[in-house]
Amino acid sequence: MMLQRPYDDSQQRASFSLLALTKPLSTLALALAVVLPSYAQVQAETLAQSQTQQQEQDTLLLAKGYVDVAKGKTIEDAAIVVRGNQIISVGHQGSVAKLGDYRVVDLKDKYLLPGVMDMHVHLSSDAEDNFLESMNYSIPRQTVKAVKNARSTLMAGFTTVRDLGASGYSVIATRDAIDAGEIPGPRIWAVGHALSITGGHCDDNFAAPEAHSVAAGVADGPWAVRQKVRENIKYGANAIKICATGGVFSKGTKVGVQQYSEQELAAAADEAHRRGLVIAAHAHGTSGIKAAIRAGIDSIEHCSFMDEEAIKMAVKAGTYLSCDIYNTEYTLAFGEANGVPQANIEKEKQVSKAQRDSFRRATLAGAKMVFGSDAAIYPHGDNGKQFSRMVTFGMTPAQALQAATVNSAALIQQEDTLGQLKPGFYADIIAVDGDPLADISLMERVSFVMKDGVIYKD
Repeated sequence: MMLQRPYDDSQQRASFSLLALTKPLSTLALALAVVLPSYAQVQAETLAQSQTQQQEQDTLLLAKGYVDVAKGKTIEDAAIVVRGNQIISVGHQGSVAKLGDYRVVDLKDKYLLPGVMDMHVHLSSDAEDNFLESMNYSIPRQTVKAVKNARSTLMAGFTTVRDLGASGYSVIATRDAIDAGEIPGPRIWAVGHALSITGGHCDDNFAAPEAHSVAAGVADGPWAVRQKVRENIKYGANAIKICATGGVFSKGTKVGVQQYSEQELAAAADEAHRRGLVIAAHAHGTSGIKAAIRAGIDSIEHCSFMDEEAIKMAVKAGTYLSCDIYNTEYTLAFGEANGVPQANIEKEKQVSKAQRDSFRRATLAGAKMVFGSDAAIYPHGDNGKQFSRMVTFGMTPAQALQAATVNSAALIQQEDTLGQLKPGFYADIIAVDGDPLADISLMERVSFVMKDGVIYKD
């Protein structure tokens, strides 16, 4: 939708003028209108043609080095061969066949990494928009936002994301357009509507009672929860999310209080797993986190108030933890200017320090950690800023990169195709201007992006 021309009434005026002309000229105009493709079609065809041309011959990427994220070390003198959308070989420049018919991309002093992943985004929303006004955006408007933000996310080096809630299946439509080659964007795992109890964190609590506004993901009771999981899958969800506790940006919920019962959480997890999908639980509070772990939820989002027992439970169960420890800075700095109510800002103040402490203790305990930033609470495209905070609050640079690559790939069950620079893996490759293991802040300035063998940023 972003690629269509803006409306211009001069075109309409011109069409009325044509009616006054001779029949042959009117016939010619009609024929041209039928034959000429729309601007959106031209853009889509251009993108598809570019993708085809790039994949006609093998691509040889040369760089000063690359990061073996699984081993947590840098390999100097990098040469990677890409054929179609797959990596064919990874090695040193001296090992590349001299006579190969390559399209050579010499990145000189840059360092290569696998495309990074963000396991918690909301592509159809923008942090910069007025908080309350944006709640009245139409589904088409939100879809346009998702298209825009998908591109920004890809250009930041995030070649795979998990979108954890959007209205009207807007992000699922965006994902399908990306997969069809119509628009640029990352690989997307999308949940559709996040599940919520009536009046819960993911319900529409800002509307007046007489509006009778109920969010599309509301489901009360185990069988209603199962039905809502099935409904999301029916309309294209390839992941599921359930809101187990109150949250920061909802009205009338206490941020740490459990909302769904363990029985309801278990029903959601069972239904998602029956269909082969991974399920996430929004959970700030301790009891909700523990209930979600016992229920078999795959990843816990936010993890703000984790006691030692909760961390031990996560380690034992192999539950992934996703802690959005950067966005608090943006909310506290710009939330008021963006129209965030004071009550929500106060809730952010309650969780920010506790969440970072939970992150540090979970990292030390050896919990499975993934990169999840809650993009939309801060501007899309700034995802990479979280890397340095992950290091500040307890991770090594290697651990931070692993959270955004091999760990995230394992969470979404793509560990054999995504998250590493290895032969047979998808050619999702990015580059930064130095060794990120020496300076993790380089991840905020990705200068080269290849996804699925196609170069989007160079």
